[in-house]
Amino acid sequence: MNKNIKLAVAGAVLALSATANAGIIIPAGDWTLDINGNVNAYANWTKGKDSNTITGGLATKKDAAGESNTQGINTGLLPSWLGFTGTTRQNDVDVSFTISMQPNASDNSGAGDALAPLFRQSFLTFGDKSWGSIKLGKDIGIFASDAILNDMTLLGVGTGAANSGASTTLGGIGSGYIYAAWKGQVAYTTPNFNGFQGTIGITNPNQGVADAGVTGSANTLYQDRFGLEGKASYSFAANDVTGKVWVSGASYKVKPTSAVEYTAWAGDIGATVSAGGFGLTGYYYSGDGYGTTTPLYLGASASGAKRDSDGGYVQATYTLPTKTKVGVAYGVSKLDLATGETAASSDILDENERWTVGAYHPLTKHLNLVAEFNNVESKSHRGNKNESHTGSLGAILFF
Repeated sequence: MNKNIKLAVAGAVLALSATANAGIIIPAGDWTLDINGNVNAYANWTKGKDSNTITGGLATKKDAAGESNTQGINTGLLPSWLGFTGTTRQNDVDVSFTISMQPNASDNSGAGDALAPLFRQSFLTFGDKSWGSIKLGKDIGIFASDAILNDMTLLGVGTGAANSGASTTLGGIGSGYIYAAWKGQVAYTTPNFNGFQGTIGITNPNQGVADAGVTGSANTLYQDRFGLEGKASYSFAANDVTGKVWVSGASYKVKPTSAVEYTAWAGDIGATVSAGGFGLTGYYYSGDGYGTTTPLYLGASASGAKRDSDGGYVQATYTLPTKTKVGVAYGVSKLDLATGETAASSDILDENERWTVGAYHPLTKHLNLVAEFNNVESKSHRGNKNESHTGSLGAILFF
């Protein structure tokens, strides 16, 4: 199975019997081809209680007609996925390539086919277990990747379900962690030293957009060097207890339009542990000029002054005798005002807060039924608040 699909399934606390299964394996001369992926879709019912303007808020508002309720059918946080991975060993070097595409479940156009599929992966790797491996190409970012891979809504919906026709929902992105994003990168991963492993790399300097206060104008954040990202982790297993502890970080040099250059950075720490049928995950991050929800979003004011941010999530799960996994999670992402900004005149996000309750049942070896309830509350520094809740029913099939 594609490496990141494996990580997504194995890393998520909801991973069920499909975890250990590869995709469709095809020998092809010197190569072994793995065709893999998933198909998922969810019916979502969302009620937005308020109509306030909050820049960066994730809670769904009433629509333009003043209606509170909205429905949609969409993929969840993990998009439907078709991946191709080829592996071989040549001259004592393990070589592989991965290319994947992510089609949409639906969109809001009249014909229903306006959205183009995503293409999130195109990379090669080479290395050996004795000295590590090198990756070149587009893949999930290094910083904060473990946060999303251990989020239970990865196999469900989370926030953002009211955006019918979007490529994916948001899960816990922006309400517990910053999106790792999909980035061009050159990265080195060490060998596994009895559970210890590290990765360091340079990433594509994707441009971001900073909020310009209450004026509504955009402030593009240009980058004049590669991003620097890295992480270190330790995985352990003893009797019936398994777990992982990790730290990661990122640094970007940013030049806002008509403002002074600054360095944006972020760091995190997390841990997950499973014992018997119980699972527990805790995560915390902090950033300076790094923004919220996605990298560099709202990271600086119109004048280029940095905003601090932090947040995290905790989640607990339990597998019932029926093999149904139930879970509850709480997440929050906070954003401070920059120097010179005042709360009395700012509709900029103060915090996004989320509660999730979910049930995930393995109907077959590869097919899981999913039911979730998510409550989201967004607050601005001015004191405005939006609150919404979403119920979701659907299924995800891995192959």
